[in-house]
Amino acid sequence: MTRPAAQALDTGTAYGRQPGVHDPLLTEVGPGKPMGELLRRYWHPIGLAADASGTPRQVRVLGEDLILFRDGTGRPGLVYPHCMHRGASLYYGKVEERGIRCCYHGWLFDVQGHCVEQPCEPEMGLARARERARQPWYPVEERYGLIWAYMGPPEKKPVLPRYECLEVLDEGEFVETDDASIGGGGPPVIPCNWLQHYENLVDPFHVVVLHSSFSGVQFVPEMAVMPQVEWDTTELTVRVTSRRQLPDGRMFRRIAEAGLPTLRIIPNPKFGRGGRVESLGWVLPIDDGSFRIYVAGRVREKGDLQRMRSRPDGKRLWEDMAEADHQQYPGDYEAMVSQGVVARHSEEHLATTDRGIVMLRRLLKKQLDILQEGGDPAGVFFDPATPPIAFSSGNWMEQAA
Repeated sequence: MTRPAAQALDTGTAYGRQPGVHDPLLTEVGPGKPMGELLRRYWHPIGLAADASGTPRQVRVLGEDLILFRDGTGRPGLVYPHCMHRGASLYYGKVEERGIRCCYHGWLFDVQGHCVEQPCEPEMGLARARERARQPWYPVEERYGLIWAYMGPPEKKPVLPRYECLEVLDEGEFVETDDASIGGGGPPVIPCNWLQHYENLVDPFHVVVLHSSFSGVQFVPEMAVMPQVEWDTTELTVRVTSRRQLPDGRMFRRIAEAGLPTLRIIPNPKFGRGGRVESLGWVLPIDDGSFRIYVAGRVREKGDLQRMRSRPDGKRLWEDMAEADHQQYPGDYEAMVSQGVVARHSEEHLATTDRGIVMLRRLLKKQLDILQEGGDPAGVFFDPATPPIAFSSGNWMEQAA
């Protein structure tokens, strides 16, 4: 039977569509992967200071499962979970003055993986034998109320950076930390690739739609005004300058940045006190399919960081809403996770307002090229005297001329 000549041919259907694919260079963070090796050249926050305690804690970072603990002298340690003796998990270990002891045969490891006791061996294990026995470990440091880990090549270990906005405090301020993924719009662990959030940082136009006209005003009414936007690239960041002309004649100027390696330098969307940026966030890739955000900020009262959280319907917190509410008032979490566990980049149709996305991907790929050529990526420093890193982000409300 033939098709009638007058019948229109359907075009553009999903029939025969090829499966979309992601960009592995930018998304895959495991050992040996290009992005995984790039990220391993930097320090990453892996927990709050209180997370390192006398109770072993399971953590997953860049696709690796590890055990975090704090020995009896107060030193934090981060080790491979399976005891090098017979493979029992150190999650069941006992933390003591000198380190963590395996529950199976009692081998004791210090925070740098040295085996200091082998109780079942004669003389607690001969010194020479113990010296050859070392539990895999990673260096950790504490700063800003966070535990930081370096998981890259030992000969390339940089100094742990300092940040001006957390070093220079105004009178009455102190640094507060949070691990609830403030800025992620959902639960502490977000089940999609880290890049989906990182790129969101340089997309100011989604604020006008997702956070304002579509879901209602989730921040403040001024954020719903369509901005004039400029993007530029610094050595360490992609910077977004948004200007909103308000009905009363004032100009609201806002600068946000996405920085290397995973930094979110985003001003308080509820304005806060105005001026320079109040907090920094670090997007921690747990693995290719999940991430979380650690935040440290200058506050005047305990809980100020949590008060920055958006409310998807302007009233309730994300975790207090039913599924129907999430569908009606979606936020960052719903938009990012709905892209898929890893977004299908081959299906994208980028437009002029996605310029920041393109610039950020280029900045990351530039660092991949530097690494491939044997160099050190931007933002990696080896001199302990390196001054604190400064950013230009902030909120400014300017009066009409």
